[in-house]
Amino acid sequence: MTRSPEARAAVSDVDCTGQQALITGSTSGIGRAAALALARLGADVIIHGRDKRAGEALLEEITDAGGTATFVQADFADVDAVSALAETVRAETDGLDVLVNNAGGFFREGRVTALDVEYTFHVNHLAPYLLTSDLLEHLRPGARVVTTASAAHQAADLDLERTRHLEGYSGTWAYSHSKLANVLFGAELDRRLEEHGRDVTSNSLHPGAIPGSGFSRFLPGPLPRLLKPFDALPGVTSVADGAAALCFAAVSPRLEGVSGRYFSEQRLGTPSATARDRECARRLWTYSADVLGIDEPLASLGQAAETG
Repeated sequence: MTRSPEARAAVSDVDCTGQQALITGSTSGIGRAAALALARLGADVIIHGRDKRAGEALLEEITDAGGTATFVQADFADVDAVSALAETVRAETDGLDVLVNNAGGFFREGRVTALDVEYTFHVNHLAPYLLTSDLLEHLRPGARVVTTASAAHQAADLDLERTRHLEGYSGTWAYSHSKLANVLFGAELDRRLEEHGRDVTSNSLHPGAIPGSGFSRFLPGPLPRLLKPFDALPGVTSVADGAAALCFAAVSPRLEGVSGRYFSEQRLGTPSATARDRECARRLWTYSADVLGIDEPLASLGQAAETG
């Protein structure tokens, strides 16, 4: 019998009754499996995705099994849709215990969004940055913010100027760069939460290389077809394993109070030197707020004093 994600994460006995969890990108892949797992643990799960039919199907599966869930449709390339998602969460819950920033993808073709920003960077980084900002005051004490990154972040250095044009566009570089942004974001969020005395943790993770997650459909040429046979091979991370990594970070008692870390699946990992660079993290944080046209969330207390 296949072990469930919660069993693989050793959290099957964790009681999430009364907890509210938002998992973005949860209509497919590891997000979907994690949503089902947290619902089985008793959490009230907010499902998010672009595909209404897939979201409603997952909603039905959870409720038929006796769980509680809500589906909210939102396109992460649309700033207004992300803000509306946050508004819905605030309106329909009295607080959030778990925020899993999982939505994202690999995009072969270069394009820009309405913000004149490269699409991958917008969807994979700016959208979760905005969503988290909009939900900061809705996070309950002890809440956890989990951001799905990737070991691919090690292939990029921070180049914010390159996010503003498509010259020499590379889908591989854009993805790696956005995942670097995810790791930097998770670490900087931790530092700012601590500075402001917030009892909320922030960690990022690499869920594993998961052909079965649907990621391979974004790859060029014949690669999606060639990778499909590897889904069932021993040693290849499964969707259940990837979902287990999300569950581990989201609810494992072992991570209570643990923050500012990067995990590779369920093990503590070491991100790249660039991902550990605090100045890079600060630049990314300020740049992201500027591009989105919002006040810098959790502005540095020292900075606030200087400008006050």
